[in-house]
Amino acid sequence: MADVLYLTHRLPYPPNKGDKVRSFHILEHLVARHRVFLGTFVDDPADEAYVDTVRAMCAGLHVARLSPSMARLRSLSGFLSGEALTLPYYRDAGLSAWVHRTCAEREIEAGVLFSSPMVQYVSNLEPFRSLVDFVDVDSEKWAQYAKSRSWPMSWVYAREARRLLAFERASAARSVRSFFVTEKEAELFRGLAPECGSQVAVSGNGVDAAFFSPAHHLERPFRAGEQTVVFTGAMDYWPNADAVTWFAKQILPRLLVAWPKLCFYIVGRSPTAEVMALAGSNVVVTGTVGDVRPFLSHADVVVAPLRLARGIQNKILEAMAMQKAVVAAASCAAVIDAIPGDDFLVAESPDEYHDQVDAMLRSPERASSIGASARRAVLSKYAWSAQLSGLDRYLPGGMVPSAGTP
Repeated sequence: MADVLYLTHRLPYPPNKGDKVRSFHILEHLVARHRVFLGTFVDDPADEAYVDTVRAMCAGLHVARLSPSMARLRSLSGFLSGEALTLPYYRDAGLSAWVHRTCAEREIEAGVLFSSPMVQYVSNLEPFRSLVDFVDVDSEKWAQYAKSRSWPMSWVYAREARRLLAFERASAARSVRSFFVTEKEAELFRGLAPECGSQVAVSGNGVDAAFFSPAHHLERPFRAGEQTVVFTGAMDYWPNADAVTWFAKQILPRLLVAWPKLCFYIVGRSPTAEVMALAGSNVVVTGTVGDVRPFLSHADVVVAPLRLARGIQNKILEAMAMQKAVVAAASCAAVIDAIPGDDFLVAESPDEYHDQVDAMLRSPERASSIGASARRAVLSKYAWSAQLSGLDRYLPGGMVPSAGTP
C-alpha cells in the first residue's frame, strides 16, 4: 500500500447528499488500496459527530472548520485579487500547512483532489501527480446562474464563471488526469479547454444497490389513503429548491384536479424559506430525515424536475435502485445509461410532467414494470467499483508513465 493524499471540500460522511455520496465512495475506494491522508472541511456542525468515523478510515486526517457566513465574507477578497470567489471561500492556512507538512514527511507524490478549489492546496508542490475530480464543469453552472438572475447578481455570476473557468483550465493543465462524471461534461470541458483534451477522462457515479434495495422492509412514512410523489435532495441547494418550487406551483395543482389526495413530499435537509413556504395540505417538507429509503420505497412516483442541474444525479440512480418509476428532466435523463420509456420517464414542460406522473398513477402495473427495469439497469451499469476503477491507473501501483498517456 502506498501513501495517497485526498482533499475534499466537505467531510465525505455521512453520504447524505450528492457530492458527499461521491466523495465518500471515492474514499472507500482509495482506503481499500492505499494509506489515505485526508484533508477536508466541516461546514455543518451536525457533521462533527462523524469526524471520528472518518478518522478511523484514514492514515491521517486534518479537518478545517468552515463557517459559511465567514467564508462568504472571505470570498469577497477575490474581487481585489482578481480570482474566482470560490477559491478564498475554501482557503484555510491550517489545511495548507498540513498538506505541505504531510507531503514532505510522508513523501506523498500523488493524490486525488475532489472539486476544483482543492487544487490550490497542491499548486506549488513538485513533484506531485494530481488527479482532479471536477465532477461537473462548475464554471458552466455559474454561467447558467447568470442567465437566470437579474443585475447585479447576473454580473457577479458571469464574472465567477469566467474566473473559475480560467482556474479550471490551469488546474487541468497541471494534472495527470481530470475526471468528469459524464461524457457530456467531459466533452463540454474539452470544448472550453482544448489544450487539456488529452488529459480529460470520465469517472461516473454509481449507487450502492445493496443499501438502496426494495428488499428492505421499511415502514411507510406517509399518511393513510394518500398517493405520493417524492423528491429527494439537499434543499439548500439552489437547483433542488428551484425544481421543487417549480413542480409545486406549475405541475402539482393540475395533478390535484384528478388526484385530490395526492401529496408532494420534499425530502431533504436544510430547506430554504422559499421551500418551507410551499408546505400545505398537499405538500410536505420533511427537512432532515434519518433515512430517505422509506420515502422512496413507498412513493407512487419519484420526480427529478431539475432545470439547472449538471451531470448524473445520485437521487435518480438511488430511486431507480429502489425499483421506482422516476420522471426526470431531459437534461438529467440524457446522461443516464438506461432506456427512456423502459427504465425511466422523461419530461421537460409542465404538460409533459403532468402527463407522465398522471400515467404512472393511473397504471401502477406499468409503474412497477418501469421500476423493475430501472433496478436491472442500475445493477448492470452503476456499481461504484467499476465507475471508480479509472482512478487506479494514475495512482501508485498502476501509474502510467506520463500525464499525456491516454
